[in-house]
Amino acid sequence: MARTTSTRTTSARTADAPAARPAGKAASRPARTRRAGVDHPAAAVVAPPNRSAEQIGRTDRGPRPVPDLSPAGRTREPTLVERVTDSGLTVVAVRKPGTPLVELRLRIPFGGRGDAHAARAELLAATVMLGTGSRSREQVDSDLAVVGGHLDASVDPARLLVSGSALSTGLPVLLEVLADSLLDPAFRRHDVLGERDRLAEYISISASQPSTVARRYLQKQRFGDHPVTLEMPDAQVLAGVGPAAVRGLHTRAVLPAGSTLVLVGDLSPARALDAVEQALQGWRSPDGRTTAMVATPPAVVGGDLVAHHRAGAVQSQVRLTAAAPTREDPGYAAAQIANLVYGGYFSSRLVENIREDKGFTYSAHSGMEFWPGRAAMTIAFDTASDVSAAALLETRYELGRMALTGPTEAEVESARAYALGTLATSLATQAGYAGTLSSLAGVGLDARWLRAHPARLQAVTRDEVVAAAAELFAPTAYTGVVVGDLAVLAPGLSSLGGVVLP
Repeated sequence: MARTTSTRTTSARTADAPAARPAGKAASRPARTRRAGVDHPAAAVVAPPNRSAEQIGRTDRGPRPVPDLSPAGRTREPTLVERVTDSGLTVVAVRKPGTPLVELRLRIPFGGRGDAHAARAELLAATVMLGTGSRSREQVDSDLAVVGGHLDASVDPARLLVSGSALSTGLPVLLEVLADSLLDPAFRRHDVLGERDRLAEYISISASQPSTVARRYLQKQRFGDHPVTLEMPDAQVLAGVGPAAVRGLHTRAVLPAGSTLVLVGDLSPARALDAVEQALQGWRSPDGRTTAMVATPPAVVGGDLVAHHRAGAVQSQVRLTAAAPTREDPGYAAAQIANLVYGGYFSSRLVENIREDKGFTYSAHSGMEFWPGRAAMTIAFDTASDVSAAALLETRYELGRMALTGPTEAEVESARAYALGTLATSLATQAGYAGTLSSLAGVGLDARWLRAHPARLQAVTRDEVVAAAAELFAPTAYTGVVVGDLAVLAPGLSSLGGVVLP
């Protein structure tokens, strides 16, 4: 019979350890510490006084200096292999094994004209991944879920983009589902009509948003009736699109010749290319046709801003635009740094002026936008109606100051460090690297341009940035729009000048 033994744990007390005090009995004298065999009263602990951020940031000799940035370390470029298949599809595979995933980007040039094309393209992007002839919508989701994958499509006036990812071991399944969706999309009636209703509701809501209204006016101001302005289809035109129209557009426009497929992740580039060729061998362009590139939009021409009325608006949207260098232009790196100094990041002149100093806006930004063969500078901010004219005046002032005096050496170095840092950050992830390569492919550039760009940013001198700023930020080069309640805006804009009122 098992016997339970009770054990008692006692604490051994050394000769130096004081006896335990009975519970609840207060100490009769201050605690003492023992140092070198002699007892001493314990010193009272005094908390340091609280200091403000301003006090912490200063020393007796002045403001505490901010340490310089450490020099950027050398990074190892990922292994990249590129191949053009017999069908005309360009495939780029990049080994970047940070996580056991593979990112996929398929970019198909998707140019077209008119509201009908824009509506059909939007509905095609919403439904092309919703099932195939051999897979239901649920089966597509289930097959991808097994390998931790997903596939989504989006469209703009220049391209149809299929984005996806999966576990590295699931790349064959990801490619299989992609191939099935490209070769035999179902476009089932209930899926097409359901997505059409959803898109129509979304477009109706978005079309009334101030930022969307301003964007539409801006695009028309700089590009007129060019197809790149059709960034959102007309809801009424969309309502007339059915499965047959979507299927016809897919047959005519979803072609491999001229398209680019990018794979980035934990993969063997050579084996990944072989897997793509095997999975997509049935995807061919009939009669040797190629994808339709959107036509190059016209260059932006400077001129007066145009005001548009939105009755009752308490804020106005101000958008300015001018011509800008494309990425392949030799002066692009200098222009990129000049843009950062003007309004491209939080420490820029525009933000310091109309946000930090005067409080005219919560957010102000400038940046370059790109289309095939064309680039444009865009300056954007929203502001209260009663200070819109003043904010526009300060924006023009900063344009003139950049064009006439250019940035200082310190501003150039700060912007250079920011440009290099954000570039490195954007390329640190598999998704970022894949997205960047896909975007560059849309304007005819590849990984060679990307790998050389940090050196171009490092080599730019202040004189080159000053020269770029003089051209890029000349006030006469700009046009744009102001959207708001003109009953409030008109007096100030009339006094300021350079704005056409209806």
